[in-house]
Order: sequence, then C-alpha cells, then structure tokens
Amino acid sequence: MNKKELVKTTKYLNNKNINRGSSGNLSYRTTNGFMITPSSIPNDKLNEKSCVQMAFDGTYKNKLKPSTEWRIHRDIYLKRKDICAIIHAHPTFSTAIACMNIDIPPFHYMIAVAGGDNVRCARYATFGTEQLSKNVIKALDNRNACLMANHGLIVGEKNLKFALKLTEEVENLSKQYLQILKSGKKPVLLSKNEMKKNIKKIKDYNYGKI
Repeated sequence: MNKKELVKTTKYLNNKNINRGSSGNLSYRTTNGFMITPSSIPNDKLNEKSCVQMAFDGTYKNKLKPSTEWRIHRDIYLKRKDICAIIHAHPTFSTAIACMNIDIPPFHYMIAVAGGDNVRCARYATFGTEQLSKNVIKALDNRNACLMANHGLIVGEKNLKFALKLTEEVENLSKQYLQILKSGKKPVLLSKNEMKKNIKKIKDYNYGKI
C-alpha cells in the first residue's frame, strides 16, 4: 500500500457518494505507525502530499493535521495485528441504521462477510475520543466491520482493496435491511448454526479477498 492508493480509494468513495466533502477518513499501517488522510481537506482535493504519517504515540510531522479520528485508527492497529487498512465512512444506509443504535442481524447469509453472525453497532461516544475507540474495538471483536452509533461505519482489513470491497458490501446490506424495516415486516433470520456454516464457507472461499 502507498499514498497513491490511499488517495485513489478516498476519491473513489467520494465519487460513489459513500463519503462526501471531507467526511470519513482512511489509513494504512506502516512500519512504525500509519498513514492517514488529513483533517478538513475535501476528499476531491486530496493529494499524496496531504497524507499524514503518524507514529503510534500520536505524533506527526506533516504541516497538515491528521484526521480528527486518528485515535480510532491508531488504537485498532495496536489491538488488531491482522488489520493493516481502515476505512471510516458516513454512507447513507449504514449511517441510517447506526442512528437507530441497532445491530444488523443475520437476515442474509452475506452478513458473514464481516466476520460474524451480525454487524454490531458500537455504542455512541464523542468523535475523536478514547471512549469511542474502546467502543469500536469492542464492536469489532471477531469482526472486520461495525456500525458506529449516530456516526457511521468503520471497516478494517488486510489492505485497502479488501477494506473497500467490505465497505461497499456492508453498505449494500444496510440498504437491503432498511428496505425490510420500511416494509413494516420482520425478516426471517438465519440461525446461529446456519451462520456458522456461512462464515466458514466465506472464509474457505476467500470471498472478497480476490
């Protein structure tokens, strides 16, 4: 991964209306820290020089400030050695569900793509705070994606390519689930046993990792 890919992925999310303006933030792990998008720079104006290299102690040398959500990225990298790229976004459908403070249940077998039998919603905390990091890390336990109450969506993967695929998949599932809620009917949920099978099959097929 490199700054060019980080900029390209950020602009792609903006073009797809998954993020808008300067909302959301992306990063990838480096040898002694991580590279993250800057604070308050419109996504369509982002370039490689805008990206901020941060150390795990929170220091940086770039003239631009790192995203206000840098702490979440740092804390996830320290807690989860398997995660090397993070996308935090405010997509319409995922954020709508997050604002209801509910998990996305196993209404569809593809929920397993996020790593478990649901997509959890992390409890609300003020953005940029240590408490929000703790809440998100808890919701990401055995998962690669979670909602953030009254905030948005966060995804952690082995690289930016995989993280992007998962971001789009969770947003699509969120759209489908909202359509069900809108109908006023309750979805038929898959059992824990069935979801275990789906989780295993998706891992075995390396779904979304190609």
